[in-house]
Amino acid sequence: MKKLQQGFTLIELMIVVAIIGILAAVAIPAYQDYLIRSKMSEVAAALSACKTSVSEYAAARNTWPDNVTVAGCSTQSTTYVSSMSVSTGGVMTATENNTGATPSNCTLTLSALGTSAAITGWSGSTSCLAKYVPATFR
Repeated sequence: MKKLQQGFTLIELMIVVAIIGILAAVAIPAYQDYLIRSKMSEVAAALSACKTSVSEYAAARNTWPDNVTVAGCSTQSTTYVSSMSVSTGGVMTATENNTGATPSNCTLTLSALGTSAAITGWSGSTSCLAKYVPATFR
């Protein structure tokens, strides 16, 4: 007589469920970190737009802007950017909101290197955990 295969055994099904559980335990935290990093990219993009405004102001007037309004940066809060500030010396700070980054309401700071007449580069720093921010702020 022929024996017909009738499906998977209980142990085979339990092994598959265990493998899926292990993969989910690794993938879900990594995916959550990825979501936070993608939200933090909006904060970095807001700083990038402000960087252009500060650079243009410094090039045209040979001095640094005193505040965010003078610099011409956006003062409107968005879903993930609660505030933006500009201080003398070409220092811009954006505060995150609702991204899930740790600590809550952490900041990304972008500082100009060089003088207002000759900006040689930009330096980024942050109060957020390094795993949540773009590489330029680590």
